Amino acid sequence: MVRRVAVVGAGVSGLAAIKGCLEEGLEPTCFEQSEDVGGLWRYTDQAEEGRASIYRTVFTNSCKEMMCYSDFPFPDDHPNYMHNTRLQHYICKYAEHFDLLQHIRFKTLVTKVKKRPDFSVTGQWEVVTQRDGKEETAVFDAVMICSGHHVYPNLPLTEFPGIQKFKGCYFHSREYKEPEKFRGKKVLVVGLGNSGCDIAVELSTVASQVYLSSRSGSWVMSRVWDNGYPWDMLVITRFRTWLGNILPRALSDWLYVRGMNRFFKHENFGLMPLNRTSRKEPVFNDDLPSRIACGVVVMKPNVKEFRETSVLFQDETVQDDVDVVIFATGYSYSYPFMEDDSIIKSRDNQVTLYKGILPPQLEKPTMAVIGLVQSLGPIIPTADLQCRWAVKVFQGRGDLNQPLFFLSSLPQRYGNSTTLQTDYITYMDELASAIGVKPNVLKLLLTDPQLALEVIFGPCSPYQFRLMGPGKWSGARKAILTQWDRTLR
Repeated sequence: MVRRVAVVGAGVSGLAAIKGCLEEGLEPTCFEQSEDVGGLWRYTDQAEEGRASIYRTVFTNSCKEMMCYSDFPFPDDHPNYMHNTRLQHYICKYAEHFDLLQHIRFKTLVTKVKKRPDFSVTGQWEVVTQRDGKEETAVFDAVMICSGHHVYPNLPLTEFPGIQKFKGCYFHSREYKEPEKFRGKKVLVVGLGNSGCDIAVELSTVASQVYLSSRSGSWVMSRVWDNGYPWDMLVITRFRTWLGNILPRALSDWLYVRGMNRFFKHENFGLMPLNRTSRKEPVFNDDLPSRIACGVVVMKPNVKEFRETSVLFQDETVQDDVDVVIFATGYSYSYPFMEDDSIIKSRDNQVTLYKGILPPQLEKPTMAVIGLVQSLGPIIPTADLQCRWAVKVFQGRGDLNQPLFFLSSLPQRYGNSTTLQTDYITYMDELASAIGVKPNVLKLLLTDPQLALEVIFGPCSPYQFRLMGPGKWSGARKAILTQWDRTLR
């Protein structure tokens, strides 16, 4: 019988894990190496060892109605997209509201997680932690790994011939904090992910010239969509997902490319993805096309070779007098505390997890990896539902007899090579069905047609997964019916 659960990390996933355990009557103990909650969203002036790091001007890419915890909406007066300090404040409020802080041991580093000798019978884990130089060992019935995947920078220098000869300065985007020290310099940013584009746009206001190099291109989306509404409230709907699933693939792909090109033709801006129909996460940047149009950001293909002060690109063009190179080349996932590395990683350093959560080869399903899934959807509600599902599985109540599906990470050099890609609503419904919290649309049509229509045609906001079943929240219906009012406010 699972009672004691170790939670590694007190970011957005770790807090959801603690709450999920408490809702089911379990005893969580969360270990957090820093002195506060928030994980990735807790900004510091210096990148800290073993912790995710963001730059000063990071804003969210999902709007407040789509990215909140499913039973804790953002305050009405918050903007639709938030600066990291506001989001961090919300995360702290969530922890206080549900009384989660008492279950967290701060400034405590998890150094080892290993199976107990009798694991095949008990499913128990031994967790070794370190605090103030003292080591402690404790036994837990289950472990939830919520340590995130933006910690260990992926800096593939071997793929960039001549980088050792380069006389300028180069570093990973993890080290970047603010633009001022690059004033008047020529800067090359390598990598067309969210960080690379954000940094290139921000530097274009102070640098003499910014070059943005991409190997495979990317779709670039604006946060502001039709009629000025947030993109995700219009795009992430049950109706659109259903339509996308029933249309022939060729037609679905054509509509997708047409939708992505609706504001500007990517080809003309040197941004067109090599694989046009790739559904990998697009980049969200409202300013990049105008910065390219103004000439302050110049798109470049992949780097072929670095020289002492210049860079040769794949199209044989040479850029002279480059002062700084910033590698926005994503992150590698790593779980240094796992004694048996193969539990999470499979061959070729890939990760394969049942439902994107459970390591498949364990004799007992008592370990969950939270927040590794990547979909065109927000991470907070995804992690929230993953935790609710995992806790049910620990107790033997989650339906593990559904059709098996494993998510494997897709190796890609730019962006997160660590993530498991899936469709947001399909994935959320799959988890929700297994634990009995998926909204029953037919029943709603008969009993509450107003709500049913909003659930089908409106945004698939997190509150939908609190309408019914275990963990039901009495405020969910009202939150759904008033979500557009809060957005407009």
